Amino acid sequence: MTKLKLGPIEDDKPVKVTLELPAGLYRDLVVYAEILGRGTGQVPIDPVRLIVPMLERFMATDRGFTKARKIN
Repeated sequence: MTKLKLGPIEDDKPVKVTLELPAGLYRDLVVYAEILGRGTGQVPIDPVRLIVPMLERFMATDRGFTKARKIN
C-alpha cells in the first residue's frame, strides 16, 4: 500500500474560492484522489477537495511559516 501524506478528507463548512489550475496539476490531483480513495477504503473523492488539506499540510510542515506566524 502506498503511504500518502493525506488521510481521509473530512467535511467542513467551505468558503468559496475560484482558481485556475494547470491541466497537468489537475490530472495529478485526479490520480492522487483515486490512490487516496483506494488506500483509505473510500470511493474516489472530487480531486478539488484535496486542495485544502494539501495546503493545510504544506503550511503545517513549513518551519519558516510556523516560526514567522508565531512572531506575528
